[in-house]
Amino acid sequence: MPRLIFKCPYLKGGSSNAAHLSNYIRYMATRQGADKITVSSREWRVTKKQKVLIDQLLRDFPLARGSFEYEDYRANPTRTNATEFITRCMEDNLDQIAKRENYVGYIAQRPRAERLGQHGLFTGTEDAITLSQVADEVAHHPGNVWLPIISLRREDAARLGYDNALRWRELLKAYAPKLAEAMKIPWEDFRWYAAYHDEGHHPHIHMVVYSKDGRSGYLTRKGIAEIKSDLVKEIFANDLTELYQQQTMRRDELVAQTRTAMEQTVQAMQIGTLENSRIEELTHHLAQQLQTTQGKKQYGYLKPHLKAVVDEIVDELVKDPRIASAYELWYQLREEVLHSYRNDLPERLPLSRQKEFKQIRNMVIQEALQLNQMEMPEAQIPEPSLPEAPEVDEPLVNDDPPDPSEPNVSWSEEYKQARVYLYGSEEQPPDFEEASALFLEEAQRGNALAMCDLGRMCADGLGRDPDPEQSQEWYAKALDAFLAIEEIEPSRYVQHRIGKLYAGGLGTEQNYYAAADWFEMAAEQKHKYAQYSLAGLYLRGQGVEQDGEQAYRLYSASAEQGFPYAAYELAKLLRDGRGCNADSTAADGWFSRAYQGFSSLEAQSHDDKLQYRLGWMLLHGVGVVQDRDAARVWFEKAARLDNPNAQYQLAKLILADDTADPQQVEQAVKWLTRSAEAGQDCAQYALGKLYRDGMGVERDTLQAVIWFSKAVEQNNSYAAYALGKLYLSGEDVPKDTEKALHWLQRSANLGNEYAQYRLGMVYLTGEDTPKDVVKAIEQLEASAKQGNQYAQYQLGKLYLLGKEVERDEEAAVYWFTLSAAQGNEYAQWFLDHRGEFRGPTPLQCATRLLHHMSQIFQEQAPRPPMRVEVDRKLRQRIREKKIAMGHKPDDNEQKM
Repeated sequence: MPRLIFKCPYLKGGSSNAAHLSNYIRYMATRQGADKITVSSREWRVTKKQKVLIDQLLRDFPLARGSFEYEDYRANPTRTNATEFITRCMEDNLDQIAKRENYVGYIAQRPRAERLGQHGLFTGTEDAITLSQVADEVAHHPGNVWLPIISLRREDAARLGYDNALRWRELLKAYAPKLAEAMKIPWEDFRWYAAYHDEGHHPHIHMVVYSKDGRSGYLTRKGIAEIKSDLVKEIFANDLTELYQQQTMRRDELVAQTRTAMEQTVQAMQIGTLENSRIEELTHHLAQQLQTTQGKKQYGYLKPHLKAVVDEIVDELVKDPRIASAYELWYQLREEVLHSYRNDLPERLPLSRQKEFKQIRNMVIQEALQLNQMEMPEAQIPEPSLPEAPEVDEPLVNDDPPDPSEPNVSWSEEYKQARVYLYGSEEQPPDFEEASALFLEEAQRGNALAMCDLGRMCADGLGRDPDPEQSQEWYAKALDAFLAIEEIEPSRYVQHRIGKLYAGGLGTEQNYYAAADWFEMAAEQKHKYAQYSLAGLYLRGQGVEQDGEQAYRLYSASAEQGFPYAAYELAKLLRDGRGCNADSTAADGWFSRAYQGFSSLEAQSHDDKLQYRLGWMLLHGVGVVQDRDAARVWFEKAARLDNPNAQYQLAKLILADDTADPQQVEQAVKWLTRSAEAGQDCAQYALGKLYRDGMGVERDTLQAVIWFSKAVEQNNSYAAYALGKLYLSGEDVPKDTEKALHWLQRSANLGNEYAQYRLGMVYLTGEDTPKDVVKAIEQLEASAKQGNQYAQYQLGKLYLLGKEVERDEEAAVYWFTLSAAQGNEYAQWFLDHRGEFRGPTPLQCATRLLHHMSQIFQEQAPRPPMRVEVDRKLRQRIREKKIAMGHKPDDNEQKM
């Protein structure tokens, strides 16, 4: 096989390399007197010193592995081959080994340089070359100087006539314009010199190439590959023509072998002996997807995920040993040609990506289209409504004041007045500035209660921008003060306040275990607030083992002492039967007592959390007769105190009012924005919907994504679902399946039935992600168990048809019945016609698919060629070259 080595190092111009360039020209043109190695020494093994030197050279110059000399040394590590490799490696890398040697002199005068006078230097003109003048010109050249090296094996050089300087000059003289073009040097500025070295087994050419202007010219890896390819085609033109003919013959043989293999495969398929469950599965899936695909049903027009299915089917076909063997032979000959001018062969492609056989892909598509799949109605999922805000907040407990004599905890007149400013009264609205000033004075006196209030004002942004960092600093000071007080004189009140700080992560790392310990100490002393807080930990299993009965006992103890928050939670347990037997009557009684207690507390403190809670109970008729107007009044009071939940509920009431005027809608958007900015996740989701749909605000998808994302950070499942839908549809944002699945999965994990349904359908259809029936069933069942009629309908259809899962008519009827009970007409239709559906067995599906495949192979199997002829692309290149040389287009052209 013909081979050629081409390298092209370069040196930067300037004074630092001047001596080197000058000497290189002289050495290249005039080197002589190389010592000869005796015949007997050729069989000697390489010496240890040579091995050490070779290892060092390979580490310093790894590209030397691509030379003919290294190949010879690897094949036969004798002293002779080692010497030739060392000499060649040092010669090729002279620009790095000896910066002060003159490269021009080296290539012109080195041993075995064929001389055309006093030296071996030549160029494209017939003019005499003065070595010193060229060396001086190159040495003082300001730009880059390239040093190409072209090497052949001795046998190839002798056979093709490239064993003398004149033949090389003819070649390089003709090729110089293309070389200039590849190196991006204008022809009028292109300068080159060369010398032929008749060296051992591998005669080669050294060149010096540069641009006259010193500015233009650069050579990329792609350019080097192009130069090498062109030189191979010039030097080995006759050899390559023969190789191309052989490749064409081999390709035709492959087609014939493939056709024979296909005929045998078709015969096996017709009698039902060929089984490939993967092809069956993929073809069924492809046919299902093509039903909903718009446009041409050809490979080039399909979406990427459908192309991937077709490719996988083709790659399953090539697993047949006959086709695989033919494909291997075709590739071997193709690589022989590539190897003639490339050291690194491209990675082999699977049959599905090989352009020479692209017709197979459309054959697969045609087969899939012939499969008859019944179209089924698909359910359209509605948009979920706005979620409710939390029905309760953590209470801001106004504990009984401690003994005024206790240090650093004082319900002084100044502290009480600060709280009046904070919450306002019937006579005056809140004044956050005055409240902050008084709290600061009290905190400076060491009042831990004032420190806590300052921490809350900083966190909620009351009278200032929210400052979480400063808030934590005040809470930390309060915690230190409470701990100091507790160490001096233990107090159940202080113990409870310490527990609250640990439970909320205020001024310290959140630690439910520590919180439970402090609450336990206070609860044992019958502290009603500590009993309430500890009950919450038992109910949620935070810091203690989850225990509903213990939570019920503690809530009962606290509620009996008149604490309305405990009464409210106790009512919920009785309503739901958690930790006790369900008792709706008792629950209603405790809800009523809770409402009355909240009203009494609000009258004393005017706390926004109490106002929100009263509004929520009135809105939903919990513990009191439902009254939306009264609820709105309470929400407005709490909203003015910047309660984000109240702001959200107030905005929701306004937006749901069909009689609201534009000014009211505008005000609702303002409330919603303030709530969202305060971190209320439901408000963030609602605001995202407004911007997405352009309701009350100018449509802005970017803003919608921002607000949805903020809500997701707080685990809002509706916002995650909305983001998933946006990225899945690609209507308002660029489609991004990976992001869509991420947000849908996050929403589904949070229990959102709509996200579970949507995610199940994505996995079931495989339209935007690889099909996964197991995951699809898992998500659909999760949604259906929450009562989602669309998921129930899809499960019924799956079990009735039995195509993706094992047929189960009983399960199908169960899910269809649940869905139909919610008004799903499609589910009812299937219930009425379920006797008409009897899905085929897997064996019948496989047999039918095999017969369809046999038909398509018979119709489209490649036909054998009439005769061997030169490759079409090669003929076109030969023709273009003839025209460029002045021949007529049809001069001596082979008649087809």
